Amino acid sequence: MISSPAHIVGAIEYYRTRPVEFIEDWCQTFDPRNAGTDKPTRLPLILFPRQRDFIEFLYECLKGETGGLVEKSRDMGATWLGVSFSVWLFLFVPGATIGWGSRKEALVDRIGDMSSIFEKIRFQLRSIPRQFWPIKFNEGNMSFMRIWAASGESITGESGDDIGRGGRTLIYFKDESAHYEHPESIEAALGDTTRVQIDVSSVNGLGNVFHRKRDGGVEWEPGKPALRGKTNVFIMDWSDHPDKSQSWYDERRHLAVDAGLLHVFAQEVDRNYSASVEGVVIPAEWVRSAIDAHEKLNWEEADNDPCYAGLDVADGGGDRNALAIREATVLRSVEQWGERDTGITTRRALDGVSSYGRKRRRVRLQYDSVGVGAGVKAEGNRLNDDDLMPKFVNLVSWNAGAAVLNPDDRVIADDDESPLNKDFYGNLKAQAWWQLRLRFERTHRAVRDGVKYDRDELISLPSTLRLLRRSKKN
Repeated sequence: MISSPAHIVGAIEYYRTRPVEFIEDWCQTFDPRNAGTDKPTRLPLILFPRQRDFIEFLYECLKGETGGLVEKSRDMGATWLGVSFSVWLFLFVPGATIGWGSRKEALVDRIGDMSSIFEKIRFQLRSIPRQFWPIKFNEGNMSFMRIWAASGESITGESGDDIGRGGRTLIYFKDESAHYEHPESIEAALGDTTRVQIDVSSVNGLGNVFHRKRDGGVEWEPGKPALRGKTNVFIMDWSDHPDKSQSWYDERRHLAVDAGLLHVFAQEVDRNYSASVEGVVIPAEWVRSAIDAHEKLNWEEADNDPCYAGLDVADGGGDRNALAIREATVLRSVEQWGERDTGITTRRALDGVSSYGRKRRRVRLQYDSVGVGAGVKAEGNRLNDDDLMPKFVNLVSWNAGAAVLNPDDRVIADDDESPLNKDFYGNLKAQAWWQLRLRFERTHRAVRDGVKYDRDELISLPSTLRLLRRSKKN
């Protein structure tokens, strides 16, 4: 702890041009994965060599009044480093104004949530000696999306399409900038508010603004100034991390393969721009492997296998109603028709599934309850009131636009660096599609490679299935 006024003045002067030294001497980080272990959750921020290069990169961009782009692998500490650099600017550069933006408000600031950027900033400010705080600065100066000092320094946050709409800044950090919905409009707004824009992101496909800027940029070299008029590129590869060995890489890749998320691994770890899946949810090769998979894999089927059905109600135009029925993991029936009356559609679907219902086994008929699907519930209520509902059939509403299930679970269950469900899926429909995709991929690997899975994780399409050819195309 610094106590002597002379020492405080000397320390301030020393750190004014030495961000790396300040960060290593005073900044801390927080790792919730250490909770319940023999490791502390609060840790000193000791930089490994590439992280020191990162801070130097930011400093050179600032001195050169030019933009930078950080292409990173997952879990390299880039956000924490940007936060630490922001805290250093706030404390030691008179009048510094720092901006932070991300695609969602909750990622920028959520009080009490250490995964948000501003909670990290507040955590670091609270961790350093108060002697470094600006005059009259206190907890009241650290509010939602804004931290400010009476002497004029500030750190402000924005999200989504509002990025760049605030006041001018000395430097602006765009976190996960490859994932914005309207990046062009954000670029235009920031062009008028800052000279130093730092894009920090994992990769997210080809052709977007982040990819184009990286493709047209120049890789920065340590020890050299940043080039004005160019996008200076800084790469943080997983191999730069001292704790990530080849065995770590191989283990994580294996987990991604098992979960059907190899393309996500290729993007977030290998930084592969062309790895994303575009347009095709389930590759045709996987569908072919699933044809008669129950016979290829010698599944034992039983009369009491659970039965499920799904009804997709047409919403007008050339759309058609569709009904699918499965027993356990074998698809038994697929049919479609063009009737636009929801009541008739409901009765036809109930007739179609009723033959599968029997004593000790009920059929769960799920339907999308949003929009035109709401008519299914109304018809089901009428049939119940008139005692006309088929026996052993339950109508179950399903909201495709609902929030994802288990939002705080990891997409890859055994990988604590995998994204959370709530960040990976847009809604329940996307999550359901992905689970279906996983079924087909596992079945493909089971049939082709002999990989062992629980039967309940797979799917089979009998070759005798009606509309199989159309199902394969879709």
